[in-house]
Amino acid sequence: MNIYEFAMQMEKDGEAFYRNLALKVSNLGLRNILNMLAEDELKHYNIFAKLSLNQSADLAETEVLKRTRNIFRQMSESALNPDIGEVELYREAQKLEEKSERFYREKAELEKESEPKNLLLWIASEERKHYFLLENIINFVSRPKTWLENAEFNHLDEY
Repeated sequence: MNIYEFAMQMEKDGEAFYRNLALKVSNLGLRNILNMLAEDELKHYNIFAKLSLNQSADLAETEVLKRTRNIFRQMSESALNPDIGEVELYREAQKLEEKSERFYREKAELEKESEPKNLLLWIASEERKHYFLLENIINFVSRPKTWLENAEFNHLDEY
């Protein structure tokens, strides 16, 4: 199996993971974000598929971070009550993104030609963006459990 075939399988697995996770999430905003992540993985798959056929591929950066800001803003206006299993699934997804990023960076180090090397580094940076998005999801949904909203406790700095 060559690098493109392996990468295509990783991206296809990532897409399936996010689509499956989206089905388990009750919050519409989070479901939309997870489906956007699945779409990004599908875009990555298509890039590798084209490259495996020696075709050029469009390397447009992910828009998922920009598009999720409004979703987070809207979700902050409503109460979120994720169960602990849901948060653990986000952490699992984050680990997968970290693993993917590391894989692409390692393969880029082994690559002699600049075009495939740059592609692998680009995909690694896309996976890193997904990692940070998942970090934001974890913080966002965990916040009610770890943050005191009472005004009496808002300013705990010592002077």
